[in-house]
Amino acid sequence: MQPLVSVILPTFGRLEYLRATVASVYGQTLQDWELIVADDGSDAETRAYLRTLEADSRVRVLWLTHTGIPAIVRNGALRGARGEYVAFLDSDDLWAPDKLSRQVAILRSRPVCGWCYTGLSHIDGSGQVLPEPVFGPWLPCEGAVFERLVKGPVVIRTPSVLAARELVARAGGFDETIRSGEDYDLWLRLALVSEVALIDEPLVQVRRHEANFSRDWEVAFTGRDRSLEKLQGTVDIDRRRLLRAERTRNALTLAARHAMLGNSVRALRAVCRAMPYSWSRPTWWLALVKMPIRPYVPQRFVDAYRRRA
Repeated sequence: MQPLVSVILPTFGRLEYLRATVASVYGQTLQDWELIVADDGSDAETRAYLRTLEADSRVRVLWLTHTGIPAIVRNGALRGARGEYVAFLDSDDLWAPDKLSRQVAILRSRPVCGWCYTGLSHIDGSGQVLPEPVFGPWLPCEGAVFERLVKGPVVIRTPSVLAARELVARAGGFDETIRSGEDYDLWLRLALVSEVALIDEPLVQVRRHEANFSRDWEVAFTGRDRSLEKLQGTVDIDRRRLLRAERTRNALTLAARHAMLGNSVRALRAVCRAMPYSWSRPTWWLALVKMPIRPYVPQRFVDAYRRRA
């Protein structure tokens, strides 16, 4: 029988968190689900735990060769999904018991919305709630959110999303060429074809711990630029201008990060690579002038400028 919701759960190890994550699926008040775990080549202990889950007919485990690319792992699970809706859950995060039931209800009541997301809170590795927001102040947005997604004030985290499976398939699933930010890339494409609903309550707990943070932080900027670039040929002229402006801001933010770390050559390279789509913007020319002289400016002047800004 077709389940109502297919839960897409990629994992690579993280057994210390995975058990609680799976338990939060079993704890849902809506029980008409299937759980598809896409294992990206985990260690023996994690695989042994996953085999115990296969005793439940609602659970399927896909044993994949390790790639380390989340989009590939998630798409592997998506291809086997049978539910009317798909929900995404990372292997270290947690759902409130009524998360799925409330999301299904709101999508059933709002036919113009093919997907929805919820508010969230952040917890540390031990499960303690973090008092400060990780991504800045929460800004609830719903409806037609494409422009706000591009500019950045909308925070949509993967474990908070539930979407019609047909809508995700029509959007093309996750882009497997993007190593980081593949979720943001999909949300942009979903926002082009459907309004989004919001349950403005923290029905998801996103865990923050050391393994969250990639040492290759630059890939997040590269992935975001790829997402913005490929949409330029699919939208109207006003949105193309918006996408170019955001690509410029993304490149200059990357350059500024390199400059803060003392990587002046990489900072200048990031500015120069943005020239084809940024040369007409004053901010780009200012950055081009600033980057070569940045290593020679005393840090106290830089700090004073930032405080004033």
